[in-house]
Amino acid sequence: MDLAAKIAAAETRIFKAVFPNTTNHYDTLFGGTTLHLMDEVAFITATRFSRLKMVTVSSDKVDFTHPIPGGTLVELIGNVEHVGNTSLKVRVELFVEQMYSEERVKAVSGLFTFVAIDHDKRPVRILPAAV
Repeated sequence: MDLAAKIAAAETRIFKAVFPNTTNHYDTLFGGTTLHLMDEVAFITATRFSRLKMVTVSSDKVDFTHPIPGGTLVELIGNVEHVGNTSLKVRVELFVEQMYSEERVKAVSGLFTFVAIDHDKRPVRILPAAV
């Protein structure tokens, strides 16, 4: 499988409902809960791409551009954006949808960096070395 096909096959989509136990005093999704969901989707995407043990090493520039009200649905989409020797970057976008209409808007976007590790927690190559 070529790199583009491998990246496409690793795309991860997860839907969640925003219930009252996940909202703050403004009745919007807690920022920490949002980051937790995004990191989870990024981890799944990185693992599906590499099929290796992956650990999060950073999250960069997470932009909250639209509130995520209680009683809505969210879709999180993870895509591999860059592949290095031992690390890769995953872009996660979160879209909020109204439950009873077709309204949908991108609410959050962020970039997560992962490193592949071996059983001793040392970095390992993600892709085989070129021959």
